[in-house]
Amino acid sequence: MVLIAGVDGCPSGWLCITKNLVTGEIVARILASIDDVLTLTPRPDVLAIDVPIGLTDKGPRACDLEARAKLGKSRSSSVFPAPIRPTLKATTYAEACELGAKADGKKLSRQTWAILRRIRDVDTFLRFDLSRQKWIREIHPEVSFWAWNGNRAMSYSKKTSVGRAEREGLVSSRYGTAYTCALSALPAGQYSRDDLLDAFSALWTAERIHAGQALSLPVCPPTDSCGLRMEILA
Repeated sequence: MVLIAGVDGCPSGWLCITKNLVTGEIVARILASIDDVLTLTPRPDVLAIDVPIGLTDKGPRACDLEARAKLGKSRSSSVFPAPIRPTLKATTYAEACELGAKADGKKLSRQTWAILRRIRDVDTFLRFDLSRQKWIREIHPEVSFWAWNGNRAMSYSKKTSVGRAEREGLVSSRYGTAYTCALSALPAGQYSRDDLLDAFSALWTAERIHAGQALSLPVCPPTDSCGLRMEILA
């Protein structure tokens, strides 16, 4: 069995979609913590996840800047600035802003603060064993949908009905009824349709990574001060 996975954060943890590349079987589940990816059997050859991996000590990541450029004005705002590493130790938004301002002259955005715990959890998980970054790779859903759509950004926000339909069209054309089956199988109230669509975009990119076809932003990604690559794959 060869397994790959696409993962996106959801209110109850991490929405994980696995695909058996031998049989084609697709299974959707919710993991309570990032550590639970180690319970997947077999361990995925590639696990693509929507979370910043690798953080600068100050200044923006090159991968975020390139991602925004690819998406253009219509969707570039969906790529939140990744936090700088000093802010990971913050326990309150005020403290995160203070640490950011001290290190880089910038406060943390509310959007980034909302996902800081997830970023910290994944950072801790990967720094515990740096070899995990060989199979756990960062994606951004809108960049994946951009590549999936022939290098064209989605026309509408995923928060709108027409934007959701736009993304569902790509997912259904590739994965058939797996999307609707996942909607039926996953526990109601623990995820949103946006989370599921984003996880499928991660799965699509995981297939491209496994096949050696994924685009890397930037082409030659730098590593951060902890040895983690700073890249977005699509």
